[in-house]
Amino acid sequence: MASDDTDDRDTVRREFDEAVNMSASELEEWLGTDESQSVGQKSGGSGESTGHESGRRIVELLHAGKGDLTDDDYAHMRKVTGYVKRHLAQEPAKEDVGTSRWRYSLMNWGHDPLKKK
Repeated sequence: MASDDTDDRDTVRREFDEAVNMSASELEEWLGTDESQSVGQKSGGSGESTGHESGRRIVELLHAGKGDLTDDDYAHMRKVTGYVKRHLAQEPAKEDVGTSRWRYSLMNWGHDPLKKK
């Protein structure tokens, strides 16, 4: 692997770790709730939203060792980081954030905006 690839992967991993502020066990527990399953876009006829599916993948990534990560894993990590950054910028002004669909959606992607890291 070239040095540039290693540097890029290190950057992707660092940004992913900054975006995802929930532990694997916290995220797994959250994904089992009705609130988690009540938000997000569903596609392709499955009953699972894109964010919920991503949350399950994030749990796997959090458990994986650095050497076990594939190019596809790094691509998903970039996707997660981008989603969290975009979604955080859309914070609702008047809504109670604690029980908002906005927060629930972010939590499906591994980020609880009320949690201090």
